[in-house]
Amino acid sequence: MPEETGGERTEQPTARRQQEARDAGNIARSPDLVAAALLLGILILLRSFGPAIVSALKMVVEETLNAKSLTNLSPGSALPQLATALTAVGLAMTPLFLGVILIAAVANMVQVGFVFNLNRLTPNLGALNPFRGIGRIFGGRRSVMRLTMALVKVVLVGLTAYSAVHGRLGQIVMSQRLSFLQIFGLGAQMVYAIALRIGILLLILAIIDYVYQRRMLLRDLMMTKEEVKDEMRRSDGDPKIKARRREIAVKRHLKRLKKEVPKADVVVTNPTHFAVALKYESATMRAPRVVAKGQDIMAQRIKEIALEFGIPLVERPPLARALYRMCHIGDEIPEQFYSAVAEILAYVYKLARNARKAA
Repeated sequence: MPEETGGERTEQPTARRQQEARDAGNIARSPDLVAAALLLGILILLRSFGPAIVSALKMVVEETLNAKSLTNLSPGSALPQLATALTAVGLAMTPLFLGVILIAAVANMVQVGFVFNLNRLTPNLGALNPFRGIGRIFGGRRSVMRLTMALVKVVLVGLTAYSAVHGRLGQIVMSQRLSFLQIFGLGAQMVYAIALRIGILLLILAIIDYVYQRRMLLRDLMMTKEEVKDEMRRSDGDPKIKARRREIAVKRHLKRLKKEVPKADVVVTNPTHFAVALKYESATMRAPRVVAKGQDIMAQRIKEIALEFGIPLVERPPLARALYRMCHIGDEIPEQFYSAVAEILAYVYKLARNARKAA
């Protein structure tokens, strides 16, 4: 199989690439989803709060057109009536307005989350170019997809509206025999049924459109292998710089080991993987203290320094592992290890006394 060229976008976009696109306002979003949610939400809200709005409007008409109001048309009496009417209608429509605002906010946040981008407010004179607009409509596979979706939407909306009216054609034909209120009620029922079905259809189509927009956005953000490597270098730093930093850190650690290990009384070892250097001064310490510790290569280095300066090495694998994991450099050992460490120190002190006597 031939090796893949570096220019092919085969890699999924990194989290940083997606965040940069998001910061630039390049987010998958379907305006139809907001419109469909608003249509359905308004229908539900009107069904719940519509009677209160109609009652408020009826009250306003009755108060405005009654005999008392018509006989007194002075500004002093008209202004209080107008304020009362506006207050009544406003209170009745407040739930509807708040519901619409909430639905629009939720429909947008479900798609894009909370995004505040001032770049979208910057004037773009290029967007006024009619030729670019025609190119967006008729050019490219994505434009063909949008046009197809629009045609499908028109056909489906027409069929949905017809399905709501088809079963009531007889009632429509016979409506001439009904009273005004009956015709009004029948018309309201039909409009509500048609709008509800169209709203559900548009919501389904909008969800499909949102999924399509999201897939297209992810495809546009696909990266080449070289771009992924560059992204990793920007996120994690240049590997050479990181290696240099590790080298400097190891040198500093070794320098500290050379300074602290010679002060230790004993080094407890695993014997190969762990090494912990302990020191105890009864006058200044409540318990033995860890002055150095290391694993693998560092453990080997601690043992080399200890042998160089004549610090005893004592093999206690379980104790060495426990002290390495539970203690930081400079910490006193936990109380549970007092007995084991005391035994080791007693042994070390005994060896030191015997060495002095032999000398």
